[in-house]
Amino acid sequence: MNISPIDWAIVAAYFLLSAGIGFAYTKRGGESLSEYFIAGRAVPWWLAGAAMVATTFAADTPLVVTGLVAANGVAGNWLWWNMVMSGMLTVFFFARLWRRAHVMTDVEFAEVRYSGRPAALLRGFRALYLAIPINLIILGWVTRAMIKILTISLGLKPVTIGGMTISGDIIAVGICFIATVAYSSAAGMWAVLWTDLVQFVIKMSAVIILAIYAVRKVGGVDLLKAGVTRHFGSETAALSVLPLKFGSNGIEAYAWMPLLALAVFLSVQWWAAWYPGAEPGGGGYVAQRIFSAKTERDGVLATLFFQVAHYALRPWPWIITGLATVILYPNGVNGDKEAAYVQAFVDLLPTPWRGFMLAGFAAAYMSTVGTHLNWGASYIVNDFYRRFVNKTATEHHYVTVSRWTTVALFFASIFVTMNLSSVEQAWKMLLALGAGTGLVLILRWYWWRINAWSEISAMLTSLVVSQIAMRVVTPRFPKGDLRTDAWVMLVTVAVSTVAWLTVTMLTPPEQPAVLESFYRRVRPGGPGWAAVSERLGFGREPIPGGALAWTNWIAGIVAVYSSLFGIGKLIFGDLTQGLLMLVLAVIAFAWIARSFRNEPTAPRALAGERQAMAAD
Repeated sequence: MNISPIDWAIVAAYFLLSAGIGFAYTKRGGESLSEYFIAGRAVPWWLAGAAMVATTFAADTPLVVTGLVAANGVAGNWLWWNMVMSGMLTVFFFARLWRRAHVMTDVEFAEVRYSGRPAALLRGFRALYLAIPINLIILGWVTRAMIKILTISLGLKPVTIGGMTISGDIIAVGICFIATVAYSSAAGMWAVLWTDLVQFVIKMSAVIILAIYAVRKVGGVDLLKAGVTRHFGSETAALSVLPLKFGSNGIEAYAWMPLLALAVFLSVQWWAAWYPGAEPGGGGYVAQRIFSAKTERDGVLATLFFQVAHYALRPWPWIITGLATVILYPNGVNGDKEAAYVQAFVDLLPTPWRGFMLAGFAAAYMSTVGTHLNWGASYIVNDFYRRFVNKTATEHHYVTVSRWTTVALFFASIFVTMNLSSVEQAWKMLLALGAGTGLVLILRWYWWRINAWSEISAMLTSLVVSQIAMRVVTPRFPKGDLRTDAWVMLVTVAVSTVAWLTVTMLTPPEQPAVLESFYRRVRPGGPGWAAVSERLGFGREPIPGGALAWTNWIAGIVAVYSSLFGIGKLIFGDLTQGLLMLVLAVIAFAWIARSFRNEPTAPRALAGERQAMAAD
């Protein structure tokens, strides 16, 4: 691909802007661990929310969506659309509680909710588990995806350095990686948040522009619909948002989405499986941004904005381009349907949009890498080094260690990248490993009887059972059959749930003083804490938001799916259904807004925050 000086100038300007943001916040980020990892708890909702959206838009995301669409039509996206339910649960049930917990990481929560050696063991193990193997696998797959992107788009020649020949594409990715390490290690969360915002604007603009050019290339929306209809055999198979059809025999599943798999996705996976960015009960870098919000309300609004933008607003430019590649590149690029997205940008975009798209891919990659480096370092430093190795050092010392830890994670991720053979297998492995932990991560907030051994047993059982299930179940189905994933999920969830419930009942509960301290701090309410809340003199408190939390959860799901499907209908010319769906979305959003206005301002939240600050 011929890159003009103007294109390169746009890419260079993007890198200079990112470096400038990092330089501007270096001093502030170095003041304390709180500033470095959670931006001093002073972030407005729109910045925290935009950062959540940017982080989950990695360089590989448009490619993955293109592959799903090329293989299974628009409905192929249900492999990730099903997680809306979990995301909305975080908004209305857990965002407030996370903000009240007043912790720096979600792993630190273990020693707020539990006590003694089991709590310390859980905190230390989970910190290292998430920061090293899990985090490095994710960094490895997004880096491998970026190498693929640059291999297709630039085809850089190998370079010989010190007698060693290195691929030019790897060097280009290395430049992105080093630039990200520079600003994320120097300035911490403030730089990550502001670069995330800039990167989100750049990459969303880029993918929208590519979608427009792709539709023009195939001759417009009508010819796009006709082309994919021929390819998939019917317009319904190509463009329907539902992963099933209604035939003469009732509900019929598509071959690629058996009803068993769909039922598991919609009724089990979203609450049972831990997965980065869609954790049951919140967690990970989503929780990290909730911690950074300046108020409880900002935390809730940031998480709500994330769910709407992530699931309803962002997918359609990727989907449209993915459908166009079905016509432009029927066999993909050398059989790789995901790579067709990159080939489309190479073939269709002129200067200066070509440079803008390159900057967009760099932004997508760097936003994810910056978050994961900071997130992983927060676990290692806050939850392992400061907790178990050096408890009495100065804030300056801990920030220095954090910066070097960020750099160390960078080098470790290089090793993982070079040894990661399959992104798909890594993704499935992560989903399976966390398949049985979701319920305990939810109930630990709302049931006093959960203890540290509950979480430990759930993690260990999921780890063992998922590996056994994958080996036993996989040979029973054809390669790529989603029933394999469904059965692995069901077996892991069932065995893990029985195991952790049994362990919970056979081990002693937390001491009353620990439970009372947690309740005062977080005030989760609900029947699962009735005995504790009454003992403390609070009476039988409802969960935050009361019954409105449940109606808001339903309204949020309706709002997101109605927006998502309504936008799709409008794009493909079905104005009546599209407008009706958007009206339904507006009504659902209005309900949520009304309930927010009618919610009492909870003095208990302020009291809990003051107690948490005093404890710190």
